[in-house]
Amino acid sequence: MSELAKKQGLQVVVFRLSNEEFAIDIQQLREVLKYVDITRLPQTSHFIEGVINLRGDVIPVIDLRKRFGICEGTIDARTRIIIVEITDQLLGLVVDQVSEVLYFSGDQIQDPPKGIIGDKSRFIRGIGKKDNRLIIILSPDMVISSEEKVELRELLPEQEAVA
Repeated sequence: MSELAKKQGLQVVVFRLSNEEFAIDIQQLREVLKYVDITRLPQTSHFIEGVINLRGDVIPVIDLRKRFGICEGTIDARTRIIIVEITDQLLGLVVDQVSEVLYFSGDQIQDPPKGIIGDKSRFIRGIGKKDNRLIIILSPDMVISSEEKVELRELLPEQEAVA
C-alpha cells in the first residue's frame, strides 16, 4: 500500500467472490455493468473469459473466481462485470456481486501479510479493516501478468497493449 494512500485514506468499491469481500480503488473503476454475453477467445488462459463490445471498444474480460482459484460460481442477476483501467487500458473483471462504496482512513489499511500467501500477494494492495470486516484491496494492475498481457495483445492486434 502506498504511503500516500495510508496518509490520505482510500475510497473503494467492494465486491464479492463467493463468500469473500474484495475491493478496488474507485479511481481505477470506470463502470459496473450487468453481466453480458462474452465472446470466447480460443487458446487463452483458463481465466480469460473472452471479450465484450463496450460502445464500440473491444474489452478483454477475466473471471476473478478462476484467476484466484475460488470454486466456480453461477451467473445470476447479481453477477457484474467491473470495468477497470490499468495503464490506460480497459479490462473487465467478472465478480459475483458489487455491494457498496467504502472509505478507509489510513489507519484502517494494513499491508498484506508477508510470507503467508506467497507469490499471490502481488494481487493484493492491502487489507482494509472496517468494523468487524476484513476486505482484501486488490491491485488490478497485477491481476494479469506481463506474459498474459502479451497473450491478449496478440489475440487482439487492433487493441492497444493491455499494459
